Amino acid sequence: MDEKSEGVAKRARKVGDPELLVALRHDLRRRILRAMAEEDPVSPRRLAEVLHEPLSNVSYHVRVLADDCGAIELVDTRPVRGSMQHFYSSLVEEPWALAALGLDGSGGQEDGEGHDAGRAAA
Repeated sequence: MDEKSEGVAKRARKVGDPELLVALRHDLRRRILRAMAEEDPVSPRRLAEVLHEPLSNVSYHVRVLADDCGAIELVDTRPVRGSMQHFYSSLVEEPWALAALGLDGSGGQEDGEGHDAGRAAA
């Protein structure tokens, strides 16, 4: 196993079920992980554009996914207009998590508005 693969394998083992389960309870975090399945690696700025969410909200939830549960990892940084842009990749491989995100080939669980179809209206 090369050095990069070994690092990813170590990081992937850190994705704990309880931490990931808690992280997936938030709608925006689920949407971020779904978007990362389409475009990987991706920056929070790009995610904010794609998801039509404020960059501050997306950046916060990206940090939660990276730091609190290890579901994503920082893979690159690039200088852009005087600041550093960060790029992340998803490490989610657990079958139950992929199913919850609709990334297991089951077709997804969102309605046309980006909300979970099975969630009761408040």
